[in-house]
Order: sequence, then C-alpha cells, then structure tokens
Amino acid sequence: MPSRKELANAIRVLSMDAVQKAKSGHPGAPMGMADIAEVLWRDYLKHNPSNPQWADRDRFVLSNGHGSMLIYSLLHLSGYELSIDDLKNFRQMHSKTPGHPEYGYAPGIETTTGPLGQGITNAVGMAIAEKSLAAQFNRGEHDIVDHYTYTFLGDGCLMEGISHEACSLAGTLGLGKLIAFWDDNGISIDGEVEGWFSDDTPKRFEAYGWHVIAGVDGHDSDAITAAIEAARAESDKPTLICCKTVIGYGSPNKSGSHDCHGAPLGDDEIKASREFLGWTHGAFEVPEDIYAKWNATARGQQQQSEWTIKFTEYQLEYPELAAEFERRMKGDLPANWQEHTQGYIAQLQANPANPATRKASQNALNAFGPILPEFMGGSADLAGSNLTLWDQSKGLTADDASGNYIFYGVREFGMSAIMNGIALHKGFVPYGATFLMFMEYARNAVRMAALMKQPSIFVYTHDSIGLGEDGPTHQPVEQIASMRLTPNLVNWRPCDQVESAVAWQQAIERKDGPTSLIFTRQGLEQQARDEQQVQAIKQGGYVLSCDENPELILIATGSEVQLTVDAAKVLRESGKKVRVVSMPSTDVFDAQSAQYKESVLPSAVSRRVAVEAGIADYWYKYVGLNGAVVGMSTFGESAPANELFAHFGFTVENVVAKANSLF
Repeated sequence: MPSRKELANAIRVLSMDAVQKAKSGHPGAPMGMADIAEVLWRDYLKHNPSNPQWADRDRFVLSNGHGSMLIYSLLHLSGYELSIDDLKNFRQMHSKTPGHPEYGYAPGIETTTGPLGQGITNAVGMAIAEKSLAAQFNRGEHDIVDHYTYTFLGDGCLMEGISHEACSLAGTLGLGKLIAFWDDNGISIDGEVEGWFSDDTPKRFEAYGWHVIAGVDGHDSDAITAAIEAARAESDKPTLICCKTVIGYGSPNKSGSHDCHGAPLGDDEIKASREFLGWTHGAFEVPEDIYAKWNATARGQQQQSEWTIKFTEYQLEYPELAAEFERRMKGDLPANWQEHTQGYIAQLQANPANPATRKASQNALNAFGPILPEFMGGSADLAGSNLTLWDQSKGLTADDASGNYIFYGVREFGMSAIMNGIALHKGFVPYGATFLMFMEYARNAVRMAALMKQPSIFVYTHDSIGLGEDGPTHQPVEQIASMRLTPNLVNWRPCDQVESAVAWQQAIERKDGPTSLIFTRQGLEQQARDEQQVQAIKQGGYVLSCDENPELILIATGSEVQLTVDAAKVLRESGKKVRVVSMPSTDVFDAQSAQYKESVLPSAVSRRVAVEAGIADYWYKYVGLNGAVVGMSTFGESAPANELFAHFGFTVENVVAKANSLF
C-alpha cells in the first residue's frame, strides 16, 4: 500500500515533469506544498470529481497560482476530467493547463489566480457567500449550505497589500469556515525574502482577529492533520495555518533555493530528484495503486448523495426556500423580472425627473431590490456618496450574516476581488461602489472579473470634472477610456434616470462578464423619448433626435448629452440639419450588427462631433480623423463644477463652434 510520502511524491514528479516538458513554469511551490495538499485533498476536502459544480462542495483556491501544476496534479490524480495528456500540454496553446489556473479551462478550478493576493481575496468572497447563504437558507437541522473554503498562499500573496484589505475584513466578519495555509518557505523570485519581508505574520493575523496555528511542519502529515482539525474546530474565526516548508522539496541540489522557484529543474536534476524520492517510474508515469488511493470519485459521489438526501428532506419541509435556493445557485432571474423592470422603466419615462444619476441608481436599487434577494451590495466607505444603500439593505456582521450589504471600509481593491469571489461562488448578484477615480486602486480585480467572465457589477460615481472642488486628485479623466479598452468589460455612462435604470437592468441580466455603471454627482435633465427609443437604450447607442437628411451628427454620453441637445438646438436655428446620438455604452453599441450601427451613425454623414468630459482621443473611432471631439487632454482643476465645464470647453458655444468648423 502506498505511503503518504509516495502519494505526495506523485504530485512532485508530475509537477516537475510537466514544467520540464514545457521548458517553463514553477516547480518549487508544488513540490514544497505536496504533503499539505495530500492531507487536505485526501482526508478533508469535500468535492465530487464527477460533478465539479455541486453546490455544497468545499472551495479550494490556489492563491499562489504560479504553482499551478500543484492543482493540475491534484485534479488529475483525484479523478477530474484532466488527463495525463492535459498535463503533458502544460502551458501550451488552448490546453486545459495554462501557466496559471484559469477559471473555465479545467474542471475543478474555482478561480483564476496568478496576480498575487487576489486568490486569498477571492477565497474571502467565497467564504462570505457561504456564511451568508447558510444564514439565509439553513433552517434547524437542515444545513444545506455547510462547506469550507480552503486556500493556499505564499509569501508573495502576503506582501501584496490586497491581502491586508481582505484578511482584515475576514477577521471582522468572523469567517470561521475560511482556512488558509501559508507556504512559509522564505523564498521568492529574487531569493531569500528575509531582506524584504520580515513581518511577524502570525501576530499580524492575530491582530486581524484570526485563529493562528503557527510553526507547523509542512512535511509532517501528522502535524498537518492536527492543524486542520484545530482549524475546523474554530467556528468563529478564520484560521491561518503557518506551514514551514522547503521549496522544491525532493530536489537534492536546488531545494530551498530560488533556483527552483520559477524555472525547470533540468533533466539531470529531475533524475537526481527521482532517486532522492525513490520514484522508479518514468516521466508522467503513476502506478495504478497510487491512482487508486488518490481517486476521490466514489467518495465524492457518496458525499453528494448524502447531501441530496438532506436537500430532499429540506424541500419537503421548505419547498419555497428550496426552489429559491436552486434558482439563485443557477443564476436565473425571478419569473416576473422582465415585466417588473420594463414597467418601472416605462413609468420613469412617463414621469420626468432630473436627479443625479447616482440618485437614479439608488432609485433603481429600490425598484429592483425587493424582487432580487440575491443582491449583495456594498461600498468602499462611501455609501452616503455612492448611494448604494437602498431601503431594505441590511449589513453583514460576524454575528448575523443574513444581510445583503457589506460595509467594505476603505478597501477598493479588496472589495472588487471579494465581489469576484462572491460571484464565483454563486447564489448572489454582487455590486460594490467607489468614486470612479478610485477604481484605479481596484483595476486589476476589475480586469480579472472580465478575464473570468464573472458578472460582478462595479458602481462608480462622481464620474468627471463635474464633481468640482475636490480637484484633479478626485476628478477622473482617463479612467473611462481605459475601461472601455478592457476586453469583456461593459461600461455604461447614462444621461438620465431612464438610461440609469436600463443600465442596471442590463448589468443584472448579463451573465458572461462584469459591468461598470458610471454615475454623476450632479443632477441631469431627463430626455424626451418615445417607446421605441426607450427600447433602443439597451443597444448601447441610439438616435435621440434627428432632422430629415442630417448633415451633422453629435454624439455624447452622460452629463454631456443635455449639453449636446442644447447645442443641436442652436445649430438647427442657424439652418443646420442635426442628428443627436446618445451612447451610454460604447461597448454594447460596438457589439451590435453592422446594420444597426449604420442606422445610428450612417457612414454618409461624415461631419461628426463627440462630446464627453473624459479623454478626447477615444472618440476618434466614431467621428473619424476629420471629425471633432470636445473632451479632456489634461487633468482637471479645483473649482466649482460649472466653472470647470466652462474652462474646459464644455459649453454650447464651443460645441457649436466645433460643429461649424466642419462645414
């Protein structure tokens, strides 16, 4: 019968073989953490390789994602649909085993990791989702939501500032089913970390309110087992298990050195490692008795079967709750969603009002929230400015996780990556807010949401120089343009309360990626529309007004739409024939058919002016090199909003002048 060491060595040899074949990768972390992984995955992890999406499975996140061959080896050995040929194709084009774990490529990968610190933060989001779902759905003895979130992380994750944001909040929220394993090997790419990472990590996490188990030998299975037992016994605090390991364990000449961190071991060292480990099998060869001990399919099917029996009993006693749980985990919207939202939008158009779009956003939350118990909102310490609290918002606390709102504190990056974890877990529609300027702190988490195609909703207010006196440090200029350049991120900048409601509707309905909703601080006048125009908003760009045979097109978004409408009036009085286009979402508009885009921006009309209080260069794709743009080319200034708009040329006179210059 294979020993624990032999079972762990299967991870080591598969990892070093795959990295060597690819001539690229990180063998050190998988070899160093193999013993920890063997104990966790074989003795504790609740999962079903034949159904990787089982709702009550434990979640496992490899935050130090550069060690991706660790999780690929685990998935392969455990019985997931990840073949030995998939391991041989490590880091190759279109393989299931890319350089870092990629969500959606291989079954069993819970999140994309690699940008350090975001994996542990996603894990915090998953643990929040588990705790909140349990509070909302479990009844009496019916614990249909009862699983752990486990995460491996390294020194790099702990050095990244986002780990402070996330782990601090995790302690505050008392996430007792979050268990993190710190791979304390003292090595990063540049060498021994003591020259740049001398934190007392156990004390740091104790200060966060975590349960800390220090000094665990990461190569002693009994010590690892005892630590996991102690972690699972603590239900009120997340746990950090500090595992002292040797990077590249099993490599006789390179272990303990940065030489095995991010480069193949080399043929000679792999041969020496096989001898050191007593592994007599060839490259990518694993004996059947080791496969048999690793395979978790039968156990996983039994675990899911036991849960299914529990859920069936729950259905009998709480049929409505059970149906709601299934709907939310599938990501389906309520049956009356379309009727409800369309009715609200029509009502708004019929009853004009001129609120700031941040207020229109809050109104939409109040309209949609009552039929969306899956809402999980939040704000990075700006709820009173972002207006993300709605009438039925209830904050999550360590003692009561049944709410639907997270007070994130000043943690923009952490908030955004936690939202991604909540979305990945499923059961919620997460939204979180900050000022548009401060999405800069969160940019990589927004990018990761787009990369993973997760439906996180990022709410950004104070969208331009229009926020005024706070000055250029708080006035976004380049942010919207850069966000529009991010693949698979859909951005909406609505011009009034109707477009704001449509933007929310579209964001909630979107299932294949994130959405940013960009709102104003200042009030905006509602535009006149017929029913057809209201329906056209969801296409991202549409004709707001048009003269017969137009000779000029004015395009605008957000707060500049009314300015453009006013300029069109002046131009028409001077005899010009004008079309005004509102384009709340360039991303959605760009995805429309060529026929629709031509109907809005006919190629025969080459005189075009775009108006937006953001970087001007972006708009030349719509107006052409011979068109004109009223936009920003510098940072803003500190002054009242009306003075700033006049100073930077956002006036009727300037728009008219730009338009006349094209004739």
